[in-house]
Amino acid sequence: MLNNIILASKSKVRKDILEKNNISCDVIPSNVDEDMVKESLLVERASPEIISRNLAELKANKISSKIHEQIVLGADSVIDLKGELISKPQDRKEALLILKKLNGREHHLISSVCLSKNGSMIWNYTDKAKLKMKNFTEKELKLYLEKISDKALYAYNVYQIEGEGRKLFSEIIGDENTIMGLPIQKIKEYLKEIK
Repeated sequence: MLNNIILASKSKVRKDILEKNNISCDVIPSNVDEDMVKESLLVERASPEIISRNLAELKANKISSKIHEQIVLGADSVIDLKGELISKPQDRKEALLILKKLNGREHHLISSVCLSKNGSMIWNYTDKAKLKMKNFTEKELKLYLEKISDKALYAYNVYQIEGEGRKLFSEIIGDENTIMGLPIQKIKEYLKEIK
């Protein structure tokens, strides 16, 4: 194993990606009020990328200020639809609205990560993937959502790229791990440097 770090997220997907890449981690969710942070940043006209970066840093710093001398990883992913921020759906009705909005259109999925130690950021990185969704009827979108479990729907935004979600897209340009919420290659490179 590379390093033992703390993951400031309850995302099972992110934990799995770390473990598959030989990075052991303990999970301590940050419980940051993401909606409140997003709302205040949107008032300031922050871009989806800045919002993603700020949330990743906030999560990492919150946990690392309580646990000293350990590296804490905070992460956040958002969808950027021509400058409009799209967050994870709260329910199936909202998931359908998001899919209808993305239908036939190109968007970016942005994943930001931040490593903190003793309450301060020591490294951060943001990666983007470009996805183009095929055109679907509303009925087809509803059928797609019926195949997705609640757990998967709320964990992966509206599409699960390593599962059913891949069928939604005509084009995917970018790292699959970024789309799943963790640009792991850059994290590994940094952890090797500081080892």
